Amino acid sequence: MLRIKQTYTHHFDTPVFKKDVTVHTGLFIDNEFVDATDQTPIEVIDPATGKIITGVAGATKPDVDKAVASAQKAYDTTWGLKVPGVERAKLLHKLADLWEAHLDELAAIEAIDDGKQFLVAKSYELLNGLSTLRYYAGFADKIFGKTIETDPTKLVYTLHEPIGVVGAIIPWNYPLMIMAWKLGPALATGNCVILKPSEITPLGALKVAELVREAGFPPGVVSVLPGLGAAAGQALIDHPAVRKISFTGSVATGRRVLAASGATNLKRITLELGGKGPNVVFDDADIEQAVKWTAMGIFTHAGQMCIAGSRIFVQEGIYDVFVQHLVAVAKSMQPGSGFETDIMTKVDPVVSQSQLERILGYIRSGQQEGATVLAGGTQVGETGFFLQPTLFGDVRPEMKIVREEIFGPVGVVIKFRDEAELVAMANASDYGLAACVHTRDLERATRMARALEAGSVYINSMALPDCRVAFGGYKMSGIGKDLGEYALEGYTNVKAVHVNIGQKL
Repeated sequence: MLRIKQTYTHHFDTPVFKKDVTVHTGLFIDNEFVDATDQTPIEVIDPATGKIITGVAGATKPDVDKAVASAQKAYDTTWGLKVPGVERAKLLHKLADLWEAHLDELAAIEAIDDGKQFLVAKSYELLNGLSTLRYYAGFADKIFGKTIETDPTKLVYTLHEPIGVVGAIIPWNYPLMIMAWKLGPALATGNCVILKPSEITPLGALKVAELVREAGFPPGVVSVLPGLGAAAGQALIDHPAVRKISFTGSVATGRRVLAASGATNLKRITLELGGKGPNVVFDDADIEQAVKWTAMGIFTHAGQMCIAGSRIFVQEGIYDVFVQHLVAVAKSMQPGSGFETDIMTKVDPVVSQSQLERILGYIRSGQQEGATVLAGGTQVGETGFFLQPTLFGDVRPEMKIVREEIFGPVGVVIKFRDEAELVAMANASDYGLAACVHTRDLERATRMARALEAGSVYINSMALPDCRVAFGGYKMSGIGKDLGEYALEGYTNVKAVHVNIGQKL
């Protein structure tokens, strides 16, 4: 039987990283790693091998209650309105410095925990998270209200104050990057954070918890509670002392978060949910570049991205040649461990056996409904959860593979005639997170950016969020924004103060 040890040490001896890395496997509460109330371990699986890495503690309601009490105490006594923004900035900068110092270790953890390529995790996910922490550290002493002119007998101004105890629930696909997306604005504005990483990929968040303590944050300001969604997640969203939930994940779970808010204390909610993004290629696009960006947009991290450009719309004049080149790219990609040097030709594993079976179910659905497999469609490799990059043609709008988010390396290719037909098809989706447009025509690009129903539109690239730019979706892709200055609004209460300076009765 798998037992939870206090720490887990992994020996890395690869071409790109050689070092022993130790991770605490308990719950992080009050700046200490502690045992969970329920001693049943959560198995952490390496997606590249299918083997158990280690077991970690799993939080349940009593542990959440303990973390919330610790966070509330910290908010009331050593954080919140007690600590000026300049001091919060110093701590965030210190955390960023430690994050940078441990960049290789964090990337190595992501490679075994989440199946990413070490070099990709380091150069994209971890650097994005680093930039996010530093960006919000710069905002910590610049949380300003306004003075508002009303009449000469009054002075009116607003204060932007922290909400209090915030629950942050992050997904398994980019756990450390999104952890930084949550911690940055929440801590900059003076909130305390209880973060629940996915039970599938908890190791990176636990390593960052060590850095939080080393940076000098007061006990209780940040807690990290791995645990099952039905136990730890539900307890967090139901807790009456938690004043806000910031959730990134599926639409189904987002609905439960929203319902729990209404059923309890009307928590503030930020939801970044699913996507089924259109990736549009016009006749005048640079075909070579469009193929490369499209392949990256659907096959990076085995397509396990809410911003994946999984509906690939190609104008009829270049459809055949574009599809030929894209299919060649898909067929050339091969399974690779997380520590390859030739990363451009490798495909990551999907995160788990259940996720692999889910994706294969969608592939069977596409075949049964009459779509044509242009590339892939099968599991590959003797070990791990690898799937050959897959492309479908001859699809119809009502097919599940066109309508639903697959969250795997599966794209559907759709031919269109003109802008009007494209816009109608692209917007015929319940989702609206991100869209990509490939064209040399700047006027067309501008028209499409306005016409497409998406929270972000990327011209001549794949979807790549930037910490300085608001990120969030339309329609069922979510509520509120991560990143940029806009995210700060989701972590503050605005208080209006009216001062009578002359009016007499």
